[in-house]
Amino acid sequence: FLPLPIEHQKSMMNSCCSKIICKGCVYADMMREKKADYSCPFCRKMIPDTKREQYKDVMKRAAANDSFAMILLGVKCYSKGDFRGAFKHYKKAAELGNVDAHYHLSLLYLMGEGVEKDEEKRAYHLEEAAIGGHPEARYHLAAIERQNGREGRSVKHWIIGANLGYSQSIQALKTCYKDGNVSKEEFAAALRGHQA
Repeated sequence: FLPLPIEHQKSMMNSCCSKIICKGCVYADMMREKKADYSCPFCRKMIPDTKREQYKDVMKRAAANDSFAMILLGVKCYSKGDFRGAFKHYKKAAELGNVDAHYHLSLLYLMGEGVEKDEEKRAYHLEEAAIGGHPEARYHLAAIERQNGREGRSVKHWIIGANLGYSQSIQALKTCYKDGNVSKEEFAAALRGHQA
């Protein structure tokens, strides 16, 4: 399999099996199959037509302790303004090791939505997400390090984020390069890693 695009708009999660798939791959599979109906390329189950059927699939997956389904439920709660419900789902998914859940929890602690604002817990969840390979978490962790006067650590985080393909990390490194905080070799290596 090819790596998934970082932008969440370019991929989707199938509610039947909670597998994340690139939208380009979905299109290619539909063209290959030459069918109007779309079946999941992973489990071959027909994709539900209605939101209600999709929700039932997600609830089934969440009941089976599927962390991706729990994230979807958390996002649904968050979009409705139920921040406590979102926190509950994100927390459970984070306990199961989902790095996206840690990132979402860091945002809740930043904004104080459903929980009290807590910079320590925010930093903890950002670190867990960054260690797990979440590029946005790595970017925000670098910003925290920079605010705390640890320029060297922030640059290292941005380099890792750039190597993960996160464009904002490259932009931050570009600014650091202009300011003289990053060498030409470090910037060139990060740029090559970002483009790979």
